[in-house]
Amino acid sequence: MNAHKEDLYPEVAASGGLVAALRQAAELRGCDIGLPPWATDAVGIETTRGYLSVDTAAEERLFRLRTHIPDFGWDIGSTDDLGTLVEAIAAWREGVPIGELKERFDFLDLDEFTGALEAGEPTSSQWANLLSSEYYRGQRSLLLRLHADEVLRNAFPTMTHRTVRLQVDPMHWMSRQVRVHEPDEGRYEVVRVGVPGADWTEVPGGDLVAHLRAALYDDDQSS
Repeated sequence: MNAHKEDLYPEVAASGGLVAALRQAAELRGCDIGLPPWATDAVGIETTRGYLSVDTAAEERLFRLRTHIPDFGWDIGSTDDLGTLVEAIAAWREGVPIGELKERFDFLDLDEFTGALEAGEPTSSQWANLLSSEYYRGQRSLLLRLHADEVLRNAFPTMTHRTVRLQVDPMHWMSRQVRVHEPDEGRYEVVRVGVPGADWTEVPGGDLVAHLRAALYDDDQSS
């Protein structure tokens, strides 16, 4: 940390870095901000509303907070008070309602974030991006088939090792997910993500949509 930043963030310099300063501030306030012991930077803090990250501004004292999921991110506020910041992170992780968060922490600006979710974003934009991508041209027929279904198009799609991953709630990292692979035209393999012992299952083309709907949305499936 250079001398200018040390002047702006003396507690960060004294702690030996931003992660250590965040941990110390959280400890002082009895907050759980979700930074694992091995973390070396303040990014990828898991929450039920995506991942949080913290960085510092260079020219003025500001701790900047951001939430993000694959290919999407929102700046949701900045403050010069490290203690207030860790309290907001803890409340966010606890699932405090958005309206209450805005009342308790006036530095949070959640209008863009909540507006995007209310408008069906980022799911619809993600579908559009994948369907128009030349990089994923080999998976386009599968993407089109999944998107054509009125239920499956509401799941958030990403590409993982050339397979399509569908997730019920993009803002909840533990929500139901499946991966779909088309090794040959018209032949499909499906696996539930995060389910112990789950393995790839071959699914006939005529059963694919029904199989995915059940895996993602049926109440009798294990979560």
